[in-house]
Amino acid sequence: MPTNIPRSMMEAVARDAIDPLAPLRTRFAHPDPALIYLDGNSLGRMPVTTAALMQDVVAYQWGDRLIRAWNEGWFTLPERLGGKIAQLIGAQADEVIVADSTSVNLYKLATAALRARSGRTRILTDDGNFPSDLYILQGIAQEHGATLEVIASADGIHGSAGALMGALGGDVALLTLSHTLYKSAYTYDMAALTTAAHNAGALTLWDLSHAAGAVPVALNAAGADLAVGCCYKYLNGGPGAPAFLYVRRDLQTQLFNPIQGWMGQRNLFAFEGDYAPVDGLRRFLSGSPPVLSLAAIEPGVDLLLEAGMDALRAKSLALSEMLIGLWEERLAPLGYRLQSPRDGAWRGSHVGLGHDEAWRIDQALIHQAGVLPDFRQPDTIRLGIAPLYNSFADIYAAVAALQRVVEERLYTQYAAARPAVT
Repeated sequence: MPTNIPRSMMEAVARDAIDPLAPLRTRFAHPDPALIYLDGNSLGRMPVTTAALMQDVVAYQWGDRLIRAWNEGWFTLPERLGGKIAQLIGAQADEVIVADSTSVNLYKLATAALRARSGRTRILTDDGNFPSDLYILQGIAQEHGATLEVIASADGIHGSAGALMGALGGDVALLTLSHTLYKSAYTYDMAALTTAAHNAGALTLWDLSHAAGAVPVALNAAGADLAVGCCYKYLNGGPGAPAFLYVRRDLQTQLFNPIQGWMGQRNLFAFEGDYAPVDGLRRFLSGSPPVLSLAAIEPGVDLLLEAGMDALRAKSLALSEMLIGLWEERLAPLGYRLQSPRDGAWRGSHVGLGHDEAWRIDQALIHQAGVLPDFRQPDTIRLGIAPLYNSFADIYAAVAALQRVVEERLYTQYAAARPAVT
């Protein structure tokens, strides 16, 4: 176990006292200060300023300015937010735009890529990809007479980079992967896989949902073609927040949006009968932007930009190394299994712990220990670390709770039946 990680609550509090990012914790709503929230990889906390902003958007921008507000910032909001998010993911401002959901954006870009590689009939991915992504890809393959090939991970934790590279061939149109896997947090070498795909003549499409705002992403440096990602996890944009998409600048006029809508039309207020897409990224918009939910994204993105991705990544690694070190010392003897990469270089900002009683332990943590993680089938307690607001004291207390729930068999009070949302 590393010698520089806190081994007591006193040491954890002392580490928080010298953490340069610690003041940002107060910039988030904490109505229950005793709650240890470790589910920011599913839904981020609300920035304090979001409530006031939403009041302004509703009462003034909508209530007072009415239709005039479209020319006072609403119309360009997708690009403005995209330009800010671009700074977090290593892209140019005119390569990222906010629109629709991650699922819709994935459909748009995967379909556009398949059409752009006419004659190629294979889509390549892995079994660590988010299931919703797989469902969408299955539908696209059926729609276009293509084949979806899903490469299996050897251990269910680490990605399948070698096997994916070996499967690339002249008939592959698209390689699409989650940059950071949703369950294990394994993070791919984006540049290496993008290069391999390009050498085979394929395009790449990355899902950044568990990476954006948590892991440094370098889309331009990696030569990535396409990407999508959500705004309600580490970007703290609120439940169901609109998503973003990235299209490399030189591809923007080569690819076509399969959901052609008036927001992507060259002269949308001419109301012409035939569709003619605008040059640039707006061609990937379809319907009118959801202004209220779009506006809520900005405060969280601004906080991430204020902190800086390098500082956030350094703290994330320090927190996850602390968690894993304490797991090894205190939790492994109680049957907890590490289900994330041990090497931080390959790990995102969440840690999966497996246990035969994971579901019931999860319930005991929530209802008796004041710790809120999440659960993924069949046996993984996922502990999301959001360095903007999680502290070293949070991690120490969470490990103590995980230990107590098993040692005192608190989980035996809960049934194995599971609700619709886990």
